[in-house]
Amino acid sequence: QLQPVESGGGLVQAGGSLRLTCTSSGRTFSNYALGWFRQAPGKEREFVAVISWGRPNAYYADSVKGRFTISRDNTKNTVYLQMDSLKPEDTALYYCVGGSSISRQVREYDYWGQGTQVTVSS
Repeated sequence: QLQPVESGGGLVQAGGSLRLTCTSSGRTFSNYALGWFRQAPGKEREFVAVISWGRPNAYYADSVKGRFTISRDNTKNTVYLQMDSLKPEDTALYYCVGGSSISRQVREYDYWGQGTQVTVSS
């Protein structure tokens, strides 16, 4: 079973950068679409980015396009989320997810990590 484990969250000032990392403590990420969702206090969980298996195609939420970059290293069984030009509204708990296909929907992902907190101060 896929067991995503996130790291790399923290506190950063607006305009700064963070890189989130996700590995699997269970089976490998092979053949899975991998993505990131986030949830801010009092808000619903929302899609951030996803990357496909194989020929890596990446998709982003409009709110992060041009600022965030998702990538994966299959040899290291790792997926990354590089976050630049961070804004206070990016503050949220960020989850790494795995699923059988590319989707922007929460329900399409069977495997979720515990989350890593990102806080952006103004």
